[in-house]
Amino acid sequence: MTTTPYAARTTAVAARATDLSKVYGQGETQVVALDHVSVDFRQGEFTAIMGPSGSGKSTLMHCVAGLDSFSGGSVRIGETELSTLKDKQLTKLRRDKIGFIFQAFNLLPTLTALENITLPMDIAGRKPDKQWLEQVISMVGLAGRLSHRPTELSGGQQQRVAVARALASQPDIIFGDEPTGNLDSRSGAEVLGFLRNSVRELGQTVVMVTHDPVAAAYADRVIFLADGRIVDEMLSPTADGVLDRMKDFDAKGRTS
Repeated sequence: MTTTPYAARTTAVAARATDLSKVYGQGETQVVALDHVSVDFRQGEFTAIMGPSGSGKSTLMHCVAGLDSFSGGSVRIGETELSTLKDKQLTKLRRDKIGFIFQAFNLLPTLTALENITLPMDIAGRKPDKQWLEQVISMVGLAGRLSHRPTELSGGQQQRVAVARALASQPDIIFGDEPTGNLDSRSGAEVLGFLRNSVRELGQTVVMVTHDPVAAAYADRVIFLADGRIVDEMLSPTADGVLDRMKDFDAKGRTS
């Protein structure tokens, strides 16, 4: 029996980097953070980005998410080429099309959980879709905590608010930068489960940078970076499989 190649199952692309380069400095101090990287992030898919420290994984995510400029190549969110946008247009695209979840929860302490969740839409002058908002709040288990301020919530609950905030505006794609880095293993597993469910049940697209093989195993695929280049890809990852692959990179790094 033949199976359809994974890449062919989903053809619509939420974000695409083509020949992407990012260089810091000049001459002897020059550092190549991204070296002609090309990668697609398909709609309705959960992708984890992994690699050793300094491999370029966070730089790749920040450039694709429109949070950092790039030196060469192109980035598209849907059909929009980021390099053609002026600052105000880029800000609007990030606000309207992209959700963000960071290691630091980035909640405003004076606002309630619900106010933090709806803040990006409030700033944009848009009313949330009430049915969608209720579905998101229910999925992340915050129904009984909406009137609480961040100081009245645990770290795991604060990150649930951040996940709900990212999902509430129905973005085309969500980027997570070590979203469970400040959480204990139980809270981290809950947050990763919410992200997994948002892909499975809501059709969300998620791209997450992580160093944790257990976190990466929640994804549909893992791409591995080393020295600013994509060097491998794993589909339907397991924690043990990812860990073995990372050990291979570490071993090669010591012998090169």
